[in-house]
Amino acid sequence: MTIHKEGYTSLALSILFIFVLNALIQFYMPQAHTLKWIIYIFSFLFFLVILQFFRSPFFDISTDETTVLCPADGKVVVIEETEETEFLKDKRIQLSVFMSPVNVHVNRNPIAGVVSYFKYHKGKYLVAWHPKSSTENERTTIVIQNSEGVSVLFRQIAGAMARRIVWYVKEGDIVEQGQQFGFIKFGSRVDVFLPLGSNVLVNIGDVVKGGRTVLAELPSALTDVTRNEPAAKAVPIESLSTPTEAPVTDAEPMNVKNVENQEDLPLVIDHPKAKEPEKPAKKPAAKKPGATKTKDKKE
Repeated sequence: MTIHKEGYTSLALSILFIFVLNALIQFYMPQAHTLKWIIYIFSFLFFLVILQFFRSPFFDISTDETTVLCPADGKVVVIEETEETEFLKDKRIQLSVFMSPVNVHVNRNPIAGVVSYFKYHKGKYLVAWHPKSSTENERTTIVIQNSEGVSVLFRQIAGAMARRIVWYVKEGDIVEQGQQFGFIKFGSRVDVFLPLGSNVLVNIGDVVKGGRTVLAELPSALTDVTRNEPAAKAVPIESLSTPTEAPVTDAEPMNVKNVENQEDLPLVIDHPKAKEPEKPAKKPAAKKPGATKTKDKKE
Protein backbone atom coordinates (compact mmCIF):
# COMPACT_ATOMS: atom_id res chain seq x y z
CA MET A 1 0.00 0.00 0.00
CA THR A 2 1.37 3.39 -1.00
CA ILE A 3 0.09 6.93 -1.40
CA HIS A 4 -0.86 7.88 -4.94
CA LYS A 5 1.16 10.67 -6.50
CA GLU A 6 -2.01 12.78 -6.87
CA GLY A 7 -2.30 12.88 -3.08
CA TYR A 8 1.08 14.41 -2.22
CA THR A 9 -0.12 18.01 -2.47
CA SER A 10 -3.43 17.31 -0.74
CA LEU A 11 -1.71 15.52 2.14
CA ALA A 12 0.77 18.36 2.56
CA LEU A 13 -2.04 20.93 2.67
CA SER A 14 -3.98 18.77 5.13
CA ILE A 15 -1.04 18.49 7.48
CA LEU A 16 -0.50 22.24 7.27
CA PHE A 17 -4.19 22.89 8.03
CA ILE A 18 -4.17 20.52 11.03
CA PHE A 19 -1.00 22.07 12.41
CA VAL A 20 -2.33 25.64 12.12
CA LEU A 21 -5.71 24.72 13.64
CA ASN A 22 -4.16 22.99 16.66
CA ALA A 23 -1.63 25.78 17.14
CA LEU A 24 -4.39 28.40 17.21
CA ILE A 25 -6.44 26.44 19.75
CA GLN A 26 -3.36 25.89 21.93
CA PHE A 27 -2.35 29.55 21.75
CA TYR A 28 -5.71 31.26 22.23
CA MET A 29 -7.54 28.72 24.44
CA PRO A 30 -4.92 26.89 26.48
CA GLN A 31 -7.43 26.08 29.24
CA ALA A 32 -10.13 24.67 26.94
CA HIS A 33 -9.12 21.05 27.40
CA THR A 34 -12.40 19.59 26.16
CA LEU A 35 -12.33 21.67 22.99
CA LYS A 36 -8.70 20.77 22.39
CA TRP A 37 -9.46 17.05 22.58
CA ILE A 38 -12.35 17.50 20.17
CA ILE A 39 -9.99 19.29 17.75
CA TYR A 40 -7.35 16.56 18.19
CA ILE A 41 -9.85 13.81 17.38
CA PHE A 42 -11.23 15.75 14.42
CA SER A 43 -7.71 16.38 13.09
CA PHE A 44 -6.79 12.70 13.36
CA LEU A 45 -9.95 11.51 11.59
CA PHE A 46 -9.59 14.17 8.93
CA PHE A 47 -6.04 13.07 8.22
CA LEU A 48 -7.11 9.40 8.01
CA VAL A 49 -9.85 10.23 5.50
CA ILE A 50 -7.42 12.10 3.25
CA LEU A 51 -4.82 9.36 3.66
CA GLN A 52 -7.16 6.50 2.76
CA PHE A 53 -8.63 8.42 -0.14
CA PHE A 54 -5.26 8.67 -1.88
CA ARG A 55 -4.13 5.14 -1.09
CA SER A 56 -2.88 3.06 -4.00
CA PRO A 57 -2.82 -0.67 -3.19
CA PHE A 58 -0.54 -3.17 -4.90
CA PHE A 59 -2.04 -6.38 -6.34
CA ASP A 60 -1.59 -8.80 -9.21
CA ILE A 61 -3.69 -8.17 -12.31
CA SER A 62 -4.85 -11.08 -14.46
CA THR A 63 -5.11 -9.89 -18.05
CA ASP A 64 -7.33 -11.44 -20.71
CA GLU A 65 -8.10 -9.89 -24.09
CA THR A 66 -11.58 -11.42 -24.10
CA THR A 67 -12.71 -9.82 -20.81
CA VAL A 68 -13.41 -6.30 -19.49
CA LEU A 69 -11.92 -5.37 -16.12
CA CYS A 70 -13.62 -2.95 -13.75
CA PRO A 71 -11.99 0.50 -14.13
CA ALA A 72 -12.52 1.61 -10.51
CA ASP A 73 -13.56 0.58 -7.01
CA GLY A 74 -17.19 1.20 -6.14
CA LYS A 75 -20.74 -0.08 -6.58
CA VAL A 76 -22.56 -0.96 -9.81
CA VAL A 77 -25.48 1.48 -10.16
CA VAL A 78 -26.49 1.17 -13.83
CA ILE A 79 -26.75 -1.72 -16.32
CA GLU A 80 -28.86 -0.84 -19.34
CA GLU A 81 -28.94 -0.71 -23.12
CA THR A 82 -28.48 2.83 -24.40
CA GLU A 83 -27.38 4.90 -27.39
CA GLU A 84 -23.80 6.19 -27.34
CA THR A 85 -23.92 9.47 -29.28
CA GLU A 86 -20.49 11.04 -28.84
CA PHE A 87 -18.13 8.75 -30.78
CA LEU A 88 -19.38 5.21 -31.39
CA LYS A 89 -22.89 6.38 -32.36
CA ASP A 90 -24.52 3.00 -31.91
CA LYS A 91 -26.37 0.99 -29.28
CA ARG A 92 -24.30 -0.17 -26.32
CA ILE A 93 -24.63 -1.75 -22.90
CA GLN A 94 -23.91 0.97 -20.34
CA LEU A 95 -22.43 -0.18 -17.04
CA SER A 96 -21.81 2.52 -14.41
CA VAL A 97 -19.75 2.29 -11.21
CA PHE A 98 -20.27 4.87 -8.44
CA MET A 99 -17.17 5.72 -6.40
CA SER A 100 -17.79 6.99 -2.86
CA PRO A 101 -15.19 9.07 -0.95
CA VAL A 102 -14.00 5.97 0.92
CA ASN A 103 -13.16 4.03 -2.26
CA VAL A 104 -9.79 3.86 -3.99
CA HIS A 105 -10.05 6.46 -6.77
CA VAL A 106 -7.39 5.09 -9.10
CA ASN A 107 -8.82 4.46 -12.59
CA ARG A 108 -7.57 1.53 -14.66
CA ASN A 109 -7.89 0.52 -18.32
CA PRO A 110 -10.70 -2.03 -18.77
CA ILE A 111 -9.05 -3.58 -21.87
CA ALA A 112 -5.69 -3.47 -23.64
CA GLY A 113 -5.21 -1.87 -27.04
CA VAL A 114 -4.80 1.48 -28.76
CA VAL A 115 -6.45 4.69 -27.56
CA SER A 116 -8.47 5.60 -30.66
CA TYR A 117 -10.32 8.57 -29.12
CA PHE A 118 -9.90 10.96 -26.18
CA LYS A 119 -11.72 14.15 -25.25
CA TYR A 120 -12.09 16.27 -22.12
CA HIS A 121 -15.45 18.00 -21.51
CA LYS A 122 -16.05 20.87 -19.12
CA GLY A 123 -19.41 20.66 -17.40
CA LYS A 124 -21.56 20.75 -14.29
CA TYR A 125 -21.05 19.04 -10.94
CA LEU A 126 -24.28 17.12 -10.43
CA VAL A 127 -24.27 14.26 -7.95
CA ALA A 128 -22.55 11.29 -9.58
CA TRP A 129 -25.65 9.06 -9.51
CA HIS A 130 -27.78 11.62 -11.35
CA PRO A 131 -28.89 10.23 -14.78
CA LYS A 132 -27.66 13.37 -16.60
CA SER A 133 -24.24 13.38 -14.95
CA SER A 134 -22.97 11.11 -17.75
CA THR A 135 -23.61 13.81 -20.37
CA GLU A 136 -23.62 17.12 -18.45
CA ASN A 137 -20.91 16.83 -15.77
CA GLU A 138 -17.22 17.50 -16.19
CA ARG A 139 -15.88 14.33 -17.77
CA THR A 140 -13.42 12.64 -20.08
CA THR A 141 -14.29 10.18 -22.84
CA ILE A 142 -11.79 7.48 -23.80
CA VAL A 143 -12.09 4.73 -26.41
CA ILE A 144 -9.72 1.76 -26.58
CA GLN A 145 -9.70 -0.64 -29.52
CA ASN A 146 -8.16 -4.07 -28.93
CA SER A 147 -6.24 -6.22 -31.42
CA GLU A 148 -9.47 -7.86 -32.65
CA GLY A 149 -10.99 -4.49 -33.56
CA VAL A 150 -13.46 -4.42 -30.63
CA SER A 151 -13.88 -0.93 -29.11
CA VAL A 152 -14.84 -0.14 -25.52
CA LEU A 153 -15.74 3.44 -24.53
CA PHE A 154 -15.51 4.63 -20.92
CA ARG A 155 -15.85 7.94 -19.10
CA GLN A 156 -14.50 9.56 -15.96
CA ILE A 157 -17.31 11.68 -14.51
CA ALA A 158 -16.81 14.28 -11.79
CA GLY A 159 -19.34 14.31 -8.95
CA ALA A 160 -20.65 17.00 -6.64
CA MET A 161 -17.49 16.89 -4.51
CA ALA A 162 -14.99 15.92 -7.18
CA ARG A 163 -13.67 19.05 -8.87
CA ARG A 164 -10.63 17.63 -10.58
CA ILE A 165 -10.23 14.80 -13.08
CA VAL A 166 -6.74 13.58 -13.92
CA TRP A 167 -5.82 11.47 -16.95
CA TYR A 168 -2.56 9.99 -18.24
CA VAL A 169 -3.48 8.89 -21.79
CA LYS A 170 -3.89 10.48 -25.19
CA GLU A 171 -4.92 9.38 -28.67
CA GLY A 172 -2.54 6.89 -30.25
CA ASP A 173 -1.20 5.50 -26.95
CA ILE A 174 -0.80 1.73 -26.64
CA VAL A 175 -2.08 0.75 -23.20
CA GLU A 176 -2.21 -2.40 -21.11
CA GLN A 177 -5.22 -3.87 -19.39
CA GLY A 178 -5.34 -2.84 -15.72
CA GLN A 179 -2.80 -0.06 -16.21
CA GLN A 180 -3.64 3.28 -14.54
CA PHE A 181 -5.17 5.78 -16.94
CA GLY A 182 -6.35 8.44 -14.47
CA PHE A 183 -7.59 9.56 -11.08
CA ILE A 184 -10.72 11.35 -9.83
CA LYS A 185 -10.81 13.20 -6.51
CA PHE A 186 -13.51 12.95 -3.84
CA GLY A 187 -16.42 10.92 -5.13
CA SER A 188 -17.24 10.30 -8.78
CA ARG A 189 -18.49 7.81 -11.33
CA VAL A 190 -17.10 5.76 -14.23
CA ASP A 191 -19.27 4.66 -17.17
CA VAL A 192 -18.30 1.75 -19.44
CA PHE A 193 -20.03 1.22 -22.80
CA LEU A 194 -19.82 -2.40 -23.93
CA PRO A 195 -20.70 -3.86 -27.36
CA LEU A 196 -24.12 -5.46 -27.66
CA GLY A 197 -23.85 -9.19 -27.08
CA SER A 198 -21.33 -8.83 -24.25
CA ASN A 199 -21.84 -11.29 -21.40
CA VAL A 200 -22.24 -9.06 -18.32
CA LEU A 201 -20.99 -10.84 -15.20
CA VAL A 202 -22.12 -8.37 -12.49
CA ASN A 203 -25.45 -7.11 -11.22
CA ILE A 204 -26.75 -3.77 -9.99
CA GLY A 205 -25.68 -3.25 -6.38
CA ASP A 206 -22.56 -5.40 -6.61
CA VAL A 207 -19.41 -4.04 -4.95
CA VAL A 208 -16.58 -4.17 -7.47
CA LYS A 209 -12.81 -3.63 -7.39
CA GLY A 210 -10.83 -1.76 -10.00
CA GLY A 211 -8.41 -3.97 -11.94
CA ARG A 212 -9.67 -7.13 -10.22
CA THR A 213 -13.39 -7.56 -10.87
CA VAL A 214 -14.29 -8.85 -14.35
CA LEU A 215 -17.31 -6.88 -15.56
CA ALA A 216 -18.05 -8.74 -18.78
CA GLU A 217 -16.87 -10.99 -21.57
CA LEU A 218 -16.62 -9.39 -25.00
CA PRO A 219 -18.66 -10.84 -27.89
CA SER A 220 -15.49 -12.03 -29.61
CA ALA A 221 -14.85 -14.36 -26.70
CA LEU A 222 -18.32 -15.89 -26.96
CA THR A 223 -18.10 -16.53 -30.73
CA ASP A 224 -14.42 -17.41 -30.96
CA VAL A 225 -15.04 -21.12 -31.54
CA THR A 226 -17.59 -20.48 -34.27
CA ARG A 227 -15.37 -17.94 -35.97
CA ASN A 228 -12.39 -20.31 -36.11
CA GLU A 229 -14.34 -23.18 -37.72
CA PRO A 230 -13.58 -23.45 -41.49
CA ALA A 231 -16.50 -22.72 -43.75
CA ALA A 232 -18.01 -25.76 -45.48
CA LYS A 233 -17.19 -25.92 -49.18
CA ALA A 234 -20.06 -26.00 -51.63
CA VAL A 235 -20.51 -29.34 -53.36
CA PRO A 236 -21.36 -29.16 -57.10
CA ILE A 237 -24.87 -30.31 -57.97
CA GLU A 238 -23.50 -32.57 -60.70
CA SER A 239 -21.49 -34.57 -58.18
CA LEU A 240 -24.54 -35.01 -55.97
CA SER A 241 -26.69 -36.34 -58.82
CA THR A 242 -24.29 -39.17 -59.82
CA PRO A 243 -21.98 -39.65 -56.83
CA THR A 244 -20.91 -43.21 -57.66
CA GLU A 245 -20.76 -43.13 -61.44
CA ALA A 246 -17.63 -42.40 -63.40
CA PRO A 247 -17.75 -39.31 -65.62
CA VAL A 248 -18.95 -39.95 -69.16
CA THR A 249 -16.27 -39.56 -71.77
CA ASP A 250 -16.63 -38.55 -75.40
CA ALA A 251 -16.07 -42.17 -76.52
CA GLU A 252 -19.10 -43.58 -74.67
CA PRO A 253 -21.76 -42.50 -77.22
CA MET A 254 -19.99 -44.68 -79.84
CA ASN A 255 -21.23 -47.79 -77.99
CA VAL A 256 -24.73 -47.06 -79.24
CA LYS A 257 -23.88 -48.95 -82.44
CA ASN A 258 -23.69 -52.19 -80.50
CA VAL A 259 -27.00 -53.96 -81.17
CA GLU A 260 -26.76 -55.95 -77.99
CA ASN A 261 -26.97 -52.78 -75.91
CA GLN A 262 -29.99 -51.27 -77.66
CA GLU A 263 -32.04 -51.63 -74.50
CA ASP A 264 -29.72 -49.14 -72.79
CA LEU A 265 -30.30 -46.46 -75.44
CA PRO A 266 -32.88 -44.44 -73.45
CA LEU A 267 -30.36 -44.03 -70.62
CA VAL A 268 -27.67 -42.80 -72.99
CA ILE A 269 -30.02 -40.46 -74.79
CA ASP A 270 -30.90 -38.71 -71.50
CA HIS A 271 -27.28 -37.68 -71.09
CA PRO A 272 -26.39 -34.25 -72.58
CA LYS A 273 -23.77 -35.90 -74.78
CA ALA A 274 -26.14 -38.56 -76.18
CA LYS A 275 -26.48 -36.55 -79.40
CA GLU A 276 -23.01 -37.75 -80.46
CA PRO A 277 -24.41 -40.88 -82.28
CA GLU A 278 -25.72 -38.54 -85.00
CA LYS A 279 -22.15 -38.12 -86.26
CA PRO A 280 -22.29 -41.17 -88.65
CA ALA A 281 -25.15 -39.45 -90.53
CA LYS A 282 -22.74 -36.68 -91.54
CA LYS A 283 -20.62 -39.06 -93.73
CA PRO A 284 -23.00 -39.26 -96.75
CA ALA A 285 -23.34 -35.46 -96.54
CA ALA A 286 -20.04 -35.16 -98.44
CA LYS A 287 -21.67 -36.81 -101.53
CA LYS A 288 -24.45 -34.21 -101.77
CA PRO A 289 -22.57 -31.91 -104.14
CA GLY A 290 -22.21 -34.76 -106.66
CA ALA A 291 -25.88 -35.61 -106.41
CA THR A 292 -26.77 -32.02 -107.03
CA LYS A 293 -24.74 -31.93 -110.22
CA THR A 294 -26.57 -35.02 -111.48
CA LYS A 295 -29.89 -33.31 -111.01
CA ASP A 296 -28.66 -30.24 -112.86
CA LYS A 297 -27.66 -32.37 -115.84
CA LYS A 298 -31.08 -33.98 -116.05
CA GLU A 299 -32.68 -30.61 -116.09
